[in-house]
Order: sequence, then C-alpha cells, then structure tokens
Amino acid sequence: MKLLVVGTHPDDELLGCGGTILRRIAEGGTVGWLLMTAITEEAGWVRASIERRAAEIERVREGLGIKLEHFYSLGFPTAQLDQIPLATLVSRISDVVNDFQPEEMLLPYPGDVHSDHRVTFDAASACTKWFRYPSVRRVLAYETPSETEFGINPTKIGFNPNVFIDVSKSIERKLKLIRIYKSEIGEFPHPRSEQLLRALAKIRGAQSGFISAESFMMLLER
Repeated sequence: MKLLVVGTHPDDELLGCGGTILRRIAEGGTVGWLLMTAITEEAGWVRASIERRAAEIERVREGLGIKLEHFYSLGFPTAQLDQIPLATLVSRISDVVNDFQPEEMLLPYPGDVHSDHRVTFDAASACTKWFRYPSVRRVLAYETPSETEFGINPTKIGFNPNVFIDVSKSIERKLKLIRIYKSEIGEFPHPRSEQLLRALAKIRGAQSGFISAESFMMLLER
C-alpha cells in the first residue's frame, strides 16, 4: 500500500493521522508526505524561526519513518494559499501524485476553519480523478484538532467519521513526536495539547471498539 498524506502546515500530519502513518509503515507500506506551506523571510519570519521549523520537520520525518525521497515540500506561503491561483496549486500537487503514484490519499477536511486547509482540499481533490490518476483507489479526509472542530459554518455538514483505524500500538509514538513542534503545542484545554490528542484517540476508539483510534471520512473508494 502506498499512502500519500497531504498536509497544509507542519503538525497536521501528526495531529490528524500520525498514528495511521506509523501503523502503515510498521505494516510494510510506503508513505509519502506532501507539505503545502512554509514560513519564509519574505513573509516576515526571522531566519532562526525558519531554521528551527525546518529542523522540526526533519526530525518528524525521520521519526515517522518517511524516506527523504518521499517528502515533498511545496513551499507556498502559510496563511496565503487563498491568494494563489488554484490552477497553480493543482499543478504542483499533480506533479507529486504522478511521481509518487499513491493508492490511498489522506486530505484535510474541507470544513476546517483555516482557509489554507479548505484550499488544500480543493486543490488536492482535483488530483483524484481516476482517468488522470489511475493509481488512486481510496481518498479519506482526516480531522485536525484546533481546525476541524472550530468550523461553525451552519451550511456545512460537520465531520462525521465513517472509517476508524486502530492506532493503539502507535499512539504513544505519535504523542512523543508531536512534542517536537514545541511552538504549536499548548497546555490543556488547548486543542493542540497532548491530553486532548490522547482523549480524542480514546473517544474514536470507543466509537469503534479499539483502545485508541484515528477517524476519517471516506470520500472515494474504487
């Protein structure tokens, strides 16, 4: 199984599906990580912060077990994806999908409150058509704590998971890796806290009969 995780910002891959990534690799699968955004000096970030973030991403990549050649960083400016032509985003994601040839893709939920997540979904979902990307057999949306649960648009259907993956053997490793993103993790009741992530895994596990689970919405399977 070849799985491509599409993450908008660094930490999305762990928050939403870190346990699933670890499980897939432990089972012998191949995982690719497509990261849409980056922080830059042009956007006002200092060099020290940029270097620290790059080091965090590298440590997470190694910790997850994703090979360097399967890590794709597109480098679009964070919090500005809605200012970039959608065709440009689709083209760059298309290049990755054609190179990696995934059978399964995990995308951010389109109802997330962050505009970057919504744009990422729109662009990535355009790269799942069977007649252009025949390798893709399965597409799911993952939940991102601090984004998915804060979408309050009453016209949008909430995140209603219908696929649950047992991460009982990988949840502790996921929680250890999330600590690498020091600037993104807060103390409970912050939605990106270790306690919240552990509790969410227990809730999803209770819904599906596992000790700990991650949940997804099935969008396509063929």
